[in-house]
Amino acid sequence: MVAIFERAAECLAMSSPDEKCCAATDFWMAAQLDQVKFDPHTAVAPIGVAGHPHKPELVDPSKVKRRRLGSETGRAALVHAVTHIEFNAINLALDAVYRFRDMPRQYYLDWLSVAADEARHFQLLATRLQSMGFSYGDFPAHNGLWEMAQRTADDCMKRMALVPRVLEARGLDVTPGMIERLKVAGDDETVRILRIILEEEVRHVEIGSHWFRVCCDQRGLEPETTFLALLKEYFTGSLRGPFNIPARMKAGFTQREMDAISAL
Repeated sequence: MVAIFERAAECLAMSSPDEKCCAATDFWMAAQLDQVKFDPHTAVAPIGVAGHPHKPELVDPSKVKRRRLGSETGRAALVHAVTHIEFNAINLALDAVYRFRDMPRQYYLDWLSVAADEARHFQLLATRLQSMGFSYGDFPAHNGLWEMAQRTADDCMKRMALVPRVLEARGLDVTPGMIERLKVAGDDETVRILRIILEEEVRHVEIGSHWFRVCCDQRGLEPETTFLALLKEYFTGSLRGPFNIPARMKAGFTQREMDAISAL
């Protein structure tokens, strides 16, 4: 049997991408076989920096150069950026398992399944990078996803609202455009991988939507009003469109939420 919170902490601390991916996959397999047990008396450590390799260099988002897709290096830089997002997403799913206690058992199963999906996405992209003559770590990257995890470490409701439903939902919006640009550039293999990721990320965002509503119900809060209030509190600027409305609606957004996001 695997102690769920202890094992989640161990996986989070792993710095090797390969080790973390294998561990996340094995963790999810153990959960499916009902081989995890809850260790409720384990203390929750303050959130810090999740395990990550020495490279890529982490820089301010403004320092990450945008590259044209007409060159192999430009396409590799784009693939690298998405690879880094997927690596962060493994840690985000594992931290959602580790940090928030007293949730229904299905909550933990859902986020372990997401961690395994993100690990597979990372491996697909890392393999693609290698076929292009590059490796994960060859380009600088930013740490915006994990920084929001740190800002929401004290509240599961805020985490569900602001990480899956805002930051990760951006992937639903921008990936179709990336796919079209890569199709024009003739990069069919990266297009194939991004289509897989886009389809599966809808479920990940929907999981965030579901557990956000559960958290709201537990506190007697109205979900739409609460979500919009959190948006105003944490995002003082604009949320850039265009938005992938069909994918977002599948992922649990309401029309009122989308109207408000578009107005921002």
